[in-house]
Amino acid sequence: MTPDGSKYSEEILEVVDHEDRVIGTERRGVIHARGLMHRSAQVLLFNSSGQLFLQKRSMNKDEFPGLWDSSAAGHLAPGESYRQCALRELEEELGIRHRGAMTELFKVGASAHTGYEHCTVFSCLSDDQLTLQAEEVDAGKWLSPGEMDHWVENRHAQLTPAIRRIWQKLRSRDK
Repeated sequence: MTPDGSKYSEEILEVVDHEDRVIGTERRGVIHARGLMHRSAQVLLFNSSGQLFLQKRSMNKDEFPGLWDSSAAGHLAPGESYRQCALRELEEELGIRHRGAMTELFKVGASAHTGYEHCTVFSCLSDDQLTLQAEEVDAGKWLSPGEMDHWVENRHAQLTPAIRRIWQKLRSRDK
């Protein structure tokens, strides 16, 4: 355990530049404290009814504790691809060993809204039973696209800035 109480602060991540090129490595705690750019994969999990699964981040998370977020998400390990990370996070956080198609939707550049993460967003479809990782996820909820639109439009909704931006970008592509 580290001084901030997070076992993740010592995790080594790649630091990247504005073009998402690796320029070095650093501990996660330092990256977050200094606002250094790094990478994450974000997964939007839909069921066959068209609902989106949102996870409520654990209150023990170092960033955005207790807020609703992407279905699954995580930092890329050094040398890991965005797709590999997305598949790993689906399994770790939701217990899904995904065997179906996973579609890369788009990238969102690093900014304050994303916690200075370059995010590659994927979508996938599954009706599998979910097993939430207790140390990462406090709860989960399935929302229709219309319900998600309402949450995103409500500035008081307890959503991470990243999922707001991701959903807005997804919906603008759908028009």
